[in-house]
Amino acid sequence: MLHLDDTVWIGRYLAIPGTALILASLRKHERITTGNPAQLLRRHEWMAWAGSLLVLVHAGIHFNAILAWLAVWAMLVNVASGLTGKYLLQRSRRRIEASRRDLRDEGLASSAIEERLYWDSLTFDVIKQWRVVHIPITLAFAVLATAHILTVFLFWGWR
Repeated sequence: MLHLDDTVWIGRYLAIPGTALILASLRKHERITTGNPAQLLRRHEWMAWAGSLLVLVHAGIHFNAILAWLAVWAMLVNVASGLTGKYLLQRSRRRIEASRRDLRDEGLASSAIEERLYWDSLTFDVIKQWRVVHIPITLAFAVLATAHILTVFLFWGWR
């Protein structure tokens, strides 16, 4: 649409608020000691999603910069990684809670329930560690995006 309206320049500058939103979405677990973790996670998700959409519009349909497209693909993989982790965690949590409820309805004692759900709980704990995959993907995106930004400044027509 920006090409049709001859307003491509708008897309060029959407990268600035997009990058700012992505950077602001980064949560430092060790440094943030106040607030509801669930709300912080939702804020992270929405800010990263909105920033990624702005950067995607910024990328447009220009195919002349390999580094920029590598950064865009890394960003998309990063978003997909986050959404996959969110989905897997929610699904696992719901399944364990449903199993726990069913076993409680059968009249099992809480120690027996925990014993039956031991392996499910271990699996859930492993899934909670999906950040071990998400963080290196985020790092790859950050390196590529930083390289893209530096090359833009390096080759900018400073007149």
